[in-house]
This record gives sequence, C-alpha cells and structure tokens, in this order.
Amino acid sequence: MGACAGLVLGAGLFLLWWACWAEAPDATAASAAARPSPRARLLDLLARAGLTGLPVGAVAGACAACGAVVAGLAALVSGSALLALALGAVASWWPVALLEARVRSRAAAVRDLWPDAVDLLASGVPAGLSLPEALAALAVHGPEPLRPAFADFADDHRATGRFLPALDRLKDALADPVADRVVEALRLTREVGGSDLGRVLRSLSSFLRDDARTRGELLARQSWTVGTARMAVAAPWLVLALLCTRPGTVSAFREPAGALVIAGGAASCVLAYALMRRVGRLPDDERVLR
Repeated sequence: MGACAGLVLGAGLFLLWWACWAEAPDATAASAAARPSPRARLLDLLARAGLTGLPVGAVAGACAACGAVVAGLAALVSGSALLALALGAVASWWPVALLEARVRSRAAAVRDLWPDAVDLLASGVPAGLSLPEALAALAVHGPEPLRPAFADFADDHRATGRFLPALDRLKDALADPVADRVVEALRLTREVGGSDLGRVLRSLSSFLRDDARTRGELLARQSWTVGTARMAVAAPWLVLALLCTRPGTVSAFREPAGALVIAGGAASCVLAYALMRRVGRLPDDERVLR
C-alpha cells in the first residue's frame, strides 16, 4: 500500500513538473522554425563580415585545417593524444573567432556612419529627389565605406529599372540592421505612399546617434575586462603547451590522472568563457527585417 502511494505521489509530481516545463507542440514547432540552422547562421556571419562570396565549405575547411595542424604539432611535440585533441579543438574555432572579430570591427565602423547617411536621405527626399535618385546620390556623397554598396544599387537600378528587386539586393549586400530599417521604410513609402518619410528618417538618425554614443561608452568600459578574461582563459593552455616540451610533463599527462586534469581544465575553460560572454554581452541589433 505504501509503495502504491509513493508511486502515485511520484507520478503526480512528475506531471506537475512536466506541465511547468513542457512546451506545446505548436510552440515547439514555431520555435524550431524560427531558430536558424547552423548553415544559415554562418551565411549571415559571412554577409555581415563583408565576405558574401565566400562559401560555407571554405570556412569549415579552414576550421578543420587549423584543428588538424595544431593537433598534429601538439601530438608531435607532446606525444599525448588527449592533449593534441584538446588543443586541436580549441584551434579549430580560430577561423570563426576571426570572422566574429571582423563582424564586430565592421559593425563598429559602420555604426558611426549610418546617421550621416540617413541624414542625407532625409534631406534628399523632401528636396524633390526620387527614392532611386536619393539612394544613388549616396554613392557619391555618402560615407566612404558605404559608397560601393550604393554604387552597385545605382548600377543595378539603371540596368533593370526595377526599384524593389534592386532594393532587396542592396539590403542583402549591406547585411546590417540599420540598413534593413531604412530599406523597409523606403519600400513602404514606395508601395503605399506617404509624406512622413523625412520625419521618420530624421528620428531614426537621432536614435542611431544616441545609440552609438551609449554603446561606445559601454564598450570602452568593458574592453579591458573582456580582454583580461580572454587572457585568463588562454594562459593555462599556453603554459601547458610550454610545459609539454619537457619529457617529464608529457609522461605525467599520459597517465589517467593527467588526462582527467586536462579534461577538467578544458571543461572549466569552456564554461568560464561561456559565462563571461553571457554576462558581459551587450545586446546587438538583430536583423528582424531581413
């Protein structure tokens, strides 16, 4: 009797837990559909880094090559297979880390330029320029890093005479959240009309200036903390690589206890780095209007 009561109580507690955490099938399917695939995330990363023509396979090959080279060198020097695999796994992420660094530097450079570009659009449209002419004018008078994309738009529109497809290709070439907002505002104005485009663009320019100033102050205060945390994660592995040049150290890490130390250190570094990025991450503008 007591066993049956315990089973019933356990089943009730499990059903309560399941009701609190389980998602409905429709919500699960919607979240799975909204979550981009790894290939889509990598394509978006390449687009935001300005490397749209680079295939995904080249990035995967670079990751595999970096991991294989570092793992081979570590195995040659240390003779420990576990240590070689650990260092190879760390090194295989270098190409993606370089892409992310390029995206951050490119976004920081372009973020300060968009208010001027939006101001030029806001002054050109009320002055009597058509939307294609106002965008094409940015290829001459706009900020220097943004001119090639608008020059390609001008050539595309001049060759095809179709504004909306050229606007879509401009948005894909820029691959920027601010560009998505500007393009969608221009698309809405072209399709349904309206006289508030200048006011919308001026409000957007003011918001972008405030956001760039605030983000710059936060990044200046955060940069030394993030750099110190990255050095703290990388330092043990550099010390380990130097210690493995000594035969006594290599023989110690070939033992089960040494392998356990390496595995525990790798797990601790990954967890600490993930927590550091989670805690110190600033909210980024997402391309919700792509």
